[in-house]
Amino acid sequence: MKMIYICSPLKGDVEMNIQRANRFCRFAARNEVLPLAPHTIFTQWLDDADPDEREAGIYLGLELLTKCDEVWVFGNRITEGMTKEIEFAVKLKKPVLYYNDKCEMITG
Repeated sequence: MKMIYICSPLKGDVEMNIQRANRFCRFAARNEVLPLAPHTIFTQWLDDADPDEREAGIYLGLELLTKCDEVWVFGNRITEGMTKEIEFAVKLKKPVLYYNDKCEMITG
């Protein structure tokens, strides 16, 4: 089974963005892959409002990304943190797929 890194916004309305990320994970799981959304996990014990803890969360997330087969990017905006994840995935030559908020693939 493929392990998929779920990349979506966290900053802003953190609670709502975590709910959205959970919805994206459900979508991925229904597509018979193992979704991993680090920002829904690490925010349980790291404070995203603390710059040092935010950087630690990004670092840990990138480490998990190395273990994933693909990155699925969700949403209509790319945040600074998402940009780091996408650039790292490209550097690692991981496939990066894009989806809108309705979980519809964006092509081209």
